[in-house]
Amino acid sequence: MNVFEAVKQNLTTRQAAEMYGIQVSRHGMAVCPFHNDKNPSMKVDKRFHCFACQADGDAVDFVSRLFGLPSREAAVKLADDFGISYDNRQKHRIKPHIREPTPEQRYRQEESRCYKVLSDYFHHLRTWKQQYAPKQPEDEWHPLFVEALQRESHIEYLLDVLLYGTADEKKALVAEQRKEVMNLEQRFAEHPDEHDRGGSQRKSGLDR
Repeated sequence: MNVFEAVKQNLTTRQAAEMYGIQVSRHGMAVCPFHNDKNPSMKVDKRFHCFACQADGDAVDFVSRLFGLPSREAAVKLADDFGISYDNRQKHRIKPHIREPTPEQRYRQEESRCYKVLSDYFHHLRTWKQQYAPKQPEDEWHPLFVEALQRESHIEYLLDVLLYGTADEKKALVAEQRKEVMNLEQRFAEHPDEHDRGGSQRKSGLDR
């Protein structure tokens, strides 16, 4: 299997976009990196399509445009970065030079990480508010239910800023939330039972 076949069979454009710092909403929309896009106008799934500038293609096309690489080097980069095996018995294969991410690319990665962690936390809060709601007026309130009541609307506000705020608003929020994001990642790593309960409930459709 050559590198193009291996990448296309194992990778979606959304996975590639998020790997390289593109923030994709739950509905698969993202700010297009190929033109001066102020609002999410690019649909990203197995393929990508921008409804504004008409950029279109698969994961290889996306990375080729994003990094200015020929198609083969873009496919090789994806295979290397995602650990996808392929038949590389080609005499004149040239391994592309993987450039260090620019400050803008590093920021996009941090912004994407911030959005993902806060989005996951928001889903947990919604789940906890339903799962741990007191059944009787005299029941003692569960700490996770209390946390959901206190934090759900604030986290939803932060996610709205990340999706629809100005560039300056997003950068300020990402900087302010660094510690919070790290604490949430550590919390769910140390207490996977909380994470599992939230995840199982999400699959049942509570995040609609």
